[in-house]
Amino acid sequence: MTIEPITAPDVHPIQEVLNQVHEKYRSLNLGTPATYIPELAKTDPKLFGICIVTVDGEQFSVGDAEQLFTIQSISKVFVHGLALEDHGREQVLSKVGVEPTGDAFNAIVLDEQSKRPYNPMVNAGAIATTSLIKGQGASERLNRMLAMFERYIGHESYIDMPTFMSERTTGFRNRAMAYLMRNFGMIDDRIDESLDLYFQQCSLMVNCCDLATMAATLANQGKNPRTGVQAVPSCYVRDMLSVMYMCGMYNYSGEWAYRVGLPAKSGVSGGLMVVVPGRLGLGIFSPPLDERGNSVRGVKVCEDLSEQFGLHLFECEERS
Repeated sequence: MTIEPITAPDVHPIQEVLNQVHEKYRSLNLGTPATYIPELAKTDPKLFGICIVTVDGEQFSVGDAEQLFTIQSISKVFVHGLALEDHGREQVLSKVGVEPTGDAFNAIVLDEQSKRPYNPMVNAGAIATTSLIKGQGASERLNRMLAMFERYIGHESYIDMPTFMSERTTGFRNRAMAYLMRNFGMIDDRIDESLDLYFQQCSLMVNCCDLATMAATLANQGKNPRTGVQAVPSCYVRDMLSVMYMCGMYNYSGEWAYRVGLPAKSGVSGGLMVVVPGRLGLGIFSPPLDERGNSVRGVKVCEDLSEQFGLHLFECEERS
């Protein structure tokens, strides 16, 4: 009797690529976790996960892809989308610009002529878009925001209270921005309520697979590819991706557009979300940050993938 050898099942090409880039950058030890928010300083710098979700709903992951962390500034993309739903493009634009800035994400600065914050991806602009969320009182506004995130993620999430309290008690720069914008009429007088909502949105717990699903939803014209739920009207996806492309990587956004060429948003917890329009979403988590506040391993992974597979939006050569 002949015994057939047992062969390992074929590895999907996407999974094989993820395994390779994870192994390539796993030992990279550059950067340090954020320390200005005390809760973030406690994060293990060795954590490293990657996940891809396609517009067909397929999911591929490697490493610490199920590790929960706070979404931080990545939340700004989706709250911007909710503000667009609530008020429309022109009304939002009257309160928040869409111009890139070479300043740090937490700079206390407004456009000298319009008095608007420069864009929704810096802290001042994000506070302004959060202030636009409709609702009677703090609870209704928070519930609307959580329901919005659930449409993108595909399941309920929650606010991490220690991080929220940590941000609330140390957020003096954000309070200064809010009062400056109130002086110029960019936000209303619900300053403390809107700031709490902003700190809560940044403290939402997600993992790499959640980020990849959220990115894939934007890649799929606003429809969650895993649940079929329309998370945001498709007419606003263009606005969201445009601002991500120009402003999503803090004051590295220009070089990011040059090297990687895809809409993306980073967060100081170490998360990074990337959209390949019409194809897939990518979520990465690695806490050590560079001097601009972007995940060191995350940026390297994206540069690698964009170069390997011609993912840059302006790549002329067609590749599968």
